[in-house]
Amino acid sequence: MRSHYCGQVNESLLDREIELAGWVHRRRDHGGVIFVDLRDREGLVQVVFDPDRAAMFADAEHLRSEFVVSVKGKVRHRPKGTENPNLPSGKVEVLALAMEILNRAETPPFMLDEEDVNEERRLKYRYVDLRRPLMQQRLKMRAGISRTLRAYLDAHGFIEFETPMLTRATPEGARDYLVPSRTHPGKFFALPQSPQLFKQLLMMSGMDRYYQIVRCFRDEDLRADRQPEFTQLDIETSFLDEQGITAIMEGLIRDLFKRVLDMDLPDPFPRLSYAEAMRRFGSDKPDLRIPLELVDVADLVRDCEFKVFAGPAKDPDGRVAALRLPNGGALARSEIDECTAFVARYGAKGLAYIKVNDRAKGREGLQSPIIKFLSNEALDGILKRTGAADNDVIFFGADKIRIVNDALGALRLKLGQERGLAENAWRPLWVTDFPMFEYDAEAKRWVAMHHPFTAPRVDSIEKLKSDPAHAVARAYDMVLNGSEIGGGSVRIHRNEMQSAVFALLGIGAEEAQEKFGFLLEALKYGAPPHGGIAFGLDRIAMLMSGAPNIREVIAFPKTQTAYDPLTDAPGAVGEAQLKELHIRLRLPQATKGGGEE
Repeated sequence: MRSHYCGQVNESLLDREIELAGWVHRRRDHGGVIFVDLRDREGLVQVVFDPDRAAMFADAEHLRSEFVVSVKGKVRHRPKGTENPNLPSGKVEVLALAMEILNRAETPPFMLDEEDVNEERRLKYRYVDLRRPLMQQRLKMRAGISRTLRAYLDAHGFIEFETPMLTRATPEGARDYLVPSRTHPGKFFALPQSPQLFKQLLMMSGMDRYYQIVRCFRDEDLRADRQPEFTQLDIETSFLDEQGITAIMEGLIRDLFKRVLDMDLPDPFPRLSYAEAMRRFGSDKPDLRIPLELVDVADLVRDCEFKVFAGPAKDPDGRVAALRLPNGGALARSEIDECTAFVARYGAKGLAYIKVNDRAKGREGLQSPIIKFLSNEALDGILKRTGAADNDVIFFGADKIRIVNDALGALRLKLGQERGLAENAWRPLWVTDFPMFEYDAEAKRWVAMHHPFTAPRVDSIEKLKSDPAHAVARAYDMVLNGSEIGGGSVRIHRNEMQSAVFALLGIGAEEAQEKFGFLLEALKYGAPPHGGIAFGLDRIAMLMSGAPNIREVIAFPKTQTAYDPLTDAPGAVGEAQLKELHIRLRLPQATKGGGEE
C-alpha cells in the first residue's frame, strides 16, 4: 500500500513510480487539474490528478480534508516557478496514476492549521490534534530522547528493569492513587509515586546499575509542568558517591543535547549550594540565563527608622534583600504597582523601591517614598552593594526569609523575561547540599526535604539527632533554564541510620515496620552504599522541543483538573463492580469533568 512516506519524496525519486498513503491535507482545483497535498507523519507532497484519467479524476473531485487515500503515481519535477522551498518535497510532485479512497471523513472539529483552539477541545479530539505537524514533531523528538537516553545508559553498563505498578501506599510527599483489591477485601494497592524502594532493593540484590523509563502517579495539585501520571527516567547505582553519580549524569545530558539538538552543553556543569542559590536567586532552581541577583542589605538598614526594614533585619528568621533592575528607572508608576500586586501573590505585604536618577548627586539623585527613613550611609551602602547606576531601579523585599525569597525570586524571573534580559542559551547547573529536614510549624514536626531515604552528610546518629535543623543531605538536583529536570541523592544503606531518620520524622517503630518493614529487613542483609537520580522525561521533552507545557509532549494528557476529555475519565462505576470490590460510596459520584457535586 505504501512504498515511501510523503515527506521523503524528493528529486532522488524522479521518474520512479511510487505508492503513497495518508490524509488529504488540502485540495485545490486549478483550471481542470486537481492538486492534493497528501500528508503523513513525515510531511507533505503535492499529488496532481489529470483529467485524462476520467474515472480517477471524478473520484478526486470528491476528496475533502482528512479523507484517507492511497495513491500510485510517478515522480516528476514541478513546473518552473511553482517550487515550494519550505517543503523537502517542494521541487517535485507526484502525477497520480491510480487512487483509492480508503476512508471518508466528516468535517473535523477544527482545522489542523487553526492556531487558537481551546485546549479542552484539542484534548477531546486528541487523535485529530496529533495529526498536526507540530505535535508530531514534538512526539517524534520525545521518542528520540528516550532512544538516546537508553543508548547512553546501555553503553555505561546500566541494565533496564521493570518494577511493580501495584504496590503498597507509602508516605512520599503527595497523595497516592489507590487501587482496591478484589481478592483482599478492604485492602488497597497504591500506584507508585516513584520506584524508589524497589530500585534500592535492586541495589541490595547486587544489580549495581539500574535504569527504567517508568510511569509514576501522584494525586497532587497540577500546573503547567505537572500531570497526575508522568514519566521519569529512574536511575540507581551502587558503590558510587555524589561526584561519581553526577559525573555520569552530566555526560548523559550532554550526550542527549548533542545528539538530539546538536548543542554543546558546558563541561562541567556549574554547581551551587542550596544556601547560595537561595541567597542569590531566591530559588533552588535558578534560571541562570537572567543576569539579576538578590543582594542582602539587612546589616545596612538594621537601625533605620523604617520599621518595615528594621523589623525583619533584626529577626533571625527575617531577611531584607535588594534586586537591582538595570535601566528600570523608565518603569511607569503603573508598572511598579503591577509588580507590587505580583509579589503579593507570594505573601509580600508591599514592594519598596528606589529609582536612581543621578547617582553622583547622592540622596538628591534618588527617587522613592522610603529614602527619608534611610541614612546617607545606608543609601550609599545599598547603591555600592547592588552596583546601581543611573536610570536603575532597586526593589526591596523585607519579611520572613521564605516570603522574601519566593517574592523576589519570582519578580526576578518576571522582570528578566518581560524586559528581554534572558540569554538565549542552555544554562544547566547542579544544586547541592540541601537541608536534610524542614520544620512543619503547623504539624510541629520535621519533614524530609527530599524523601526519608536520603542519607545525611554525617555518619553519626548522635550528631544528626542533636542538630536536625542544620543537617545537610547528600542530595543534588539538576536544573536547566529555571526548571528542575532531575533530582537525586545518596541513600541511607544502614538499618540503624534509616531507623533514626524515621524517628526524627515522627515515624514510629511500629509505623515504620508497617510501611517500610521490607526495606528495613533488606538493610540487614548486606546493603551496599548506593544512590541515584530521577529525571522528568516530560519536562526534558518540553524544554528541548520548546513546548509551553508538558501536555504538549504527552500523547494523551489530562487537563489541569486531572480530567480526560477524550475518554471522559474519571467516570462513574456501576454498583455491581463496586460490590465486587467491597466498596460502598458515601459521597455523591463524581460529575463530568472530574468535579464533585
